[in-house]
Amino acid sequence: MPGYQALPCPAVPPRLLLAYRRTHYVVAGIDVRIGRRCAAMDTLLARHGARFGVFVTAWNPLSRRMPEGWNRRMQRRLAEWLRGGVVLPAAGTLWRWCEAHVLTMRHPRWTARLAVRFRQRGIVVVQRGRAARLVML
Repeated sequence: MPGYQALPCPAVPPRLLLAYRRTHYVVAGIDVRIGRRCAAMDTLLARHGARFGVFVTAWNPLSRRMPEGWNRRMQRRLAEWLRGGVVLPAAGTLWRWCEAHVLTMRHPRWTARLAVRFRQRGIVVVQRGRAARLVML
């Protein structure tokens, strides 16, 4: 995606980057993994007439753990910014770690700018017929 770095950002420790890549991104019972194509996700996108989907969160900005109440408030604010488009509740899970996400069907560039506003380090982009990819911001 021109204008956005798809390679590891120098500010992200390799261990954290590995965790992002191993995370299961789940929406509507569909498990999406970085670097893998998911036929069920293709079907979901097609059902909504979308070419792209983007997993984004407002939890734990800059990968720093915040209190759950704070995270929930920020997630609600993110949802307000996403009003008017297709937005589905989602989650990112790795072992016992779980963060609320949403899957929005907006264009990845627009969503990336919003993620930066919420101080996120990356988003996960799914596109019909392609493997899911982690885009570092």
